[in-house]
Amino acid sequence: MLALWASPMRANAQAAPASAATGRARGTVHTDTLWAQSLGIRKALTVYLPPSYATSPNRRYPVLVYLHGLGGNERNWVDAGKLDRTLDSLTATGKPEAIVVMPDGDDSWYTTWNGLIDAAVCRSDTTRREPAASYCVPWPHYDDYIAHDIIAHVDGRYRTRVGAAHRGIAGLSMGGYGAITLALAYPDVFAAAASHSGVVSPRYLGPVPFAPPPRYATTLGEMQAATRGLWKSMAPAFGRDTIAWMARDPGQLARRALTRRNAAMLPRLLIDCGVDDAYIQQNRDLHHTLIQLNVPHEYAEWPGAHTWSYWSGHAAQSLTFLLSVVEPASVARPRGL
Repeated sequence: MLALWASPMRANAQAAPASAATGRARGTVHTDTLWAQSLGIRKALTVYLPPSYATSPNRRYPVLVYLHGLGGNERNWVDAGKLDRTLDSLTATGKPEAIVVMPDGDDSWYTTWNGLIDAAVCRSDTTRREPAASYCVPWPHYDDYIAHDIIAHVDGRYRTRVGAAHRGIAGLSMGGYGAITLALAYPDVFAAAASHSGVVSPRYLGPVPFAPPPRYATTLGEMQAATRGLWKSMAPAFGRDTIAWMARDPGQLARRALTRRNAAMLPRLLIDCGVDDAYIQQNRDLHHTLIQLNVPHEYAEWPGAHTWSYWSGHAAQSLTFLLSVVEPASVARPRGL
C-alpha cells in the first residue's frame, strides 16, 4: 500500500517519469582521478556529461552529486542503478541537462571521523575489495572531501554553473544520510538534497511503527542497539560518545541550521523510503522532526525495500526534484544552447 505525505509548505512528491523511447541522444560516462586534499589520498570520480556537452562548447551546466551506500563505490549508481540511462531518458523528455558526479566515498558516512583511521590495520584487511592505497585514508574528512575537493575539481575541469544555486546532492542509504547532512551543513555549497532509503535518524529507538513522541538512544549501549548491524562501520566515524553522535544527527543538524538562517533559506529537501525498508521508521522520524521544526521538505513512501530495484526505480524522481531547483524552467536553456 502506498503512503504519501508532504510538508504543508511543499507540494506532494511525484512518481518517477517513464523512460523515453530508444534512439535518444546519450550522455557519456568516464572516470576521473583527483587528489583529495581533505583525505590526503587520490580518489576516483565517475562523471556523467550530458548529451549536449560535446556539441555546445559555450554552454554551462548545473552539477549534481550522487552518493553511494555502505560497501559501494563510485561506479554503483551507473553499474547497478543505471543512472546514466535515467538521465538520458529525462533529457529526451525535455528535462534540463546536468553534469552528474559520483564520488568514491568508501564506508565513510560522509562525515569527518571522530578519530583517525588505524592505517596498519586498514592495510592488513584482506577481505576488502578496494585497494588500501585508495581506501586507507590518512585524514578522514569526508564531508570536506565532498563539499570542497569534489566541487573544486568539477568546477575547475568542466563547464559548470558555479555557485550553490546550481548544485544539488543525493544518495541512497549511507549516501542518503550523507546527502541530507551535507546539504544542511554546507548550504553555501548545495541548494537541494534528496535521500533514498537514508539512514537519517541513527539514534532512533522507537516506537515501532513510528508514533510520536519518538525515543532516542542516550547511552553508548543504546546507540549500539539502535544501529544494529551498522555499529561496526558507524562507530569509527561517529565516535563512541553521545555528544559526537548528536553532532552528526540529521535532526539536530536541521535545528542547528535554523539558528543561522530561516527555514525558507535552507536547502530544499526530498526524502523517500520503501514501506518494506528496514529504515522506514528512521525516515518517518526525520519527516516528523522537520515538520515540528517547520522546515520545508517533500516526503514520500513507496512500495519496495532496501534494494537497487527501489533506488533505480526512483532515481528519476530525485533527479527531477534536484533539477527543478538547480535549473528551474524559468532559466533553463533550450537544448543545444
